[in-house]
Amino acid sequence: MTGSPRTVVPDLTLGNSVRIPQLGFGVFQVPAGRTQEVVEDALAAGYRHIDTAAAYGNEAGVGAAIAASGIPRSEIFVTTKLRNGDQGRARAAFLDSRRALNLDVVDLYLIHWPVPSQGMFVQAWKELEALYRDGYMRAIGVSNFLPDHLDALYEQSQVLPAVNQIELHPGFQQADLAADTVSRGIAVEAYSPLGQGRELAGSQVAALAEKYGATAAQIVLAWHLASGRIVIPKSADSARMRENLASAGLDLAQEELDLLDGLEGGRRIGADPATADFSQL
Repeated sequence: MTGSPRTVVPDLTLGNSVRIPQLGFGVFQVPAGRTQEVVEDALAAGYRHIDTAAAYGNEAGVGAAIAASGIPRSEIFVTTKLRNGDQGRARAAFLDSRRALNLDVVDLYLIHWPVPSQGMFVQAWKELEALYRDGYMRAIGVSNFLPDHLDALYEQSQVLPAVNQIELHPGFQQADLAADTVSRGIAVEAYSPLGQGRELAGSQVAALAEKYGATAAQIVLAWHLASGRIVIPKSADSARMRENLASAGLDLAQEELDLLDGLEGGRRIGADPATADFSQL
């Protein structure tokens, strides 16, 4: 199975009726000096959903790539995120990100982590609600939020999150959190969707890759898509970008999806949102 810029990426409809490309391109850990080049390559490959964050330090490169691409702004979905240390100044922080991206409107803006030790994510959410009502964002959501964090928002919110972006890959599926999120009408978005490559050499994934003439990454990404999740793989290699994008054209049988569901191993890569304190990020 080869990559192709003609691959049709399906959209998902969020709770507020905004449509988001289900397969996007993440720029976590892409150096600021390379971001424009890498995102231009991703857009040329056919990606129309770019995921960044203030904490990544590369929003300006994303904005420059969009401007240089010649692609109509309406065709590109852009997500960025509130820096944890800025939860007390969410409006100003968003305007900083908007300026760095050189965009009038951001398609999706997320609270990056709840950082419960700060006790400020509800206050930050209220500022996001106001910005959303003012038309600065097409949708607002959260990242790394657990059910108790979502409950806290529900108690004091008027706008419900459209997305919860969480660590999710075959070895760490967070099935209970994902089910709770979906039950609230919130879309699940998977980051580290390939387990940072750690799970691609497993025999089950390798066997399916051989069967379909696909890469192991394509198999895992196809599993995410078939499971109804938004997914944002990252690669700085243009050939791999195209390979990952082509996973949108791969259909796995139900028993094969079940096989991948069975790879859960409790192998968290990132921090636990219940205790993570990234207040300086």
